[in-house]
Amino acid sequence: MEQIDYKIEILRLKKEKNAIILAHYYQEDDIQDIADFLGDSLNLSQTAKDTDADIIVFCGVHFMAETAKILSPQKKVLLPVMNAGCAMADMIKPADLQKYKSEHPDTKIITYVNTTADVKALSDCICTSTNGIKIIKHYLDNGDKILYTPDQNLGKYAMKLLGKEFEVWDGCCPIHHYLRKQDILKQKEIHPDALIIAHPECQLDILEISDYVGSTAQLISFVKKSDAKEFIVCTEKGVLHPMQMQNPDKKFFVGSPTLNCHNMKKTRLEDVYNCLLHETNEVFVDENVRINAVKSLDTMLELSK
Repeated sequence: MEQIDYKIEILRLKKEKNAIILAHYYQEDDIQDIADFLGDSLNLSQTAKDTDADIIVFCGVHFMAETAKILSPQKKVLLPVMNAGCAMADMIKPADLQKYKSEHPDTKIITYVNTTADVKALSDCICTSTNGIKIIKHYLDNGDKILYTPDQNLGKYAMKLLGKEFEVWDGCCPIHHYLRKQDILKQKEIHPDALIIAHPECQLDILEISDYVGSTAQLISFVKKSDAKEFIVCTEKGVLHPMQMQNPDKKFFVGSPTLNCHNMKKTRLEDVYNCLLHETNEVFVDENVRINAVKSLDTMLELSK
């Protein structure tokens, strides 16, 4: 039986079907290499919205494909592996958030982008790890009571930076949350000249020893501009691929072997090929949910200016 060259076939199908491939930074290297656009989840969805593609193949997890559908309702959005989920997104259920809202009608709900469409639709404003601090500060400066959901760690980091307290949901990204400070310090002993860079989904004790804290895209930008030659990277290991590609003269060390998201690594070239060939695994979002989710995303864009 003749072996399929998935890369060649994916490129052929993509052109034939007027499709684009989006890949998150945490995907496997070979998936990143075939993508038309590589980036963070919301940025990818915003980029796809502005293309004339008929089909979006989102190499990521389910909530990311939902976000793409929210912003591009007229496009067909496909997810190569339908059961690629997100542990953080699963930590907040729409029914639980609705109950909270009923009991706290005066509290503003600020929701991290790593959530389902239903949760976004129940929120006052969405945020990302790039603009989260700015948006939280806006509501606090306005005198609002806020609930930040679902990532407790970015919320606690915002409290430390802003010097104010507010409610946070008891959720997290397990990959970042269970990274241990002792593992990072051990890496620092081995690589004393390396800068420690971390994602704000890590716990405060990691962020406090870091030389730079930022979103995935911000971390990539930081290492490119930095004069340093070595970095201990405290986020999912997939990000090392673009870092190394852009900075062949620099060295990168993943903070711990545990920084590996199983869900993000489910997607294979074969999955992308089959998904595109048969146009399977289409992602849908209820129209009322979509309209309300767009409102919270639009609020984010307005407050991010």
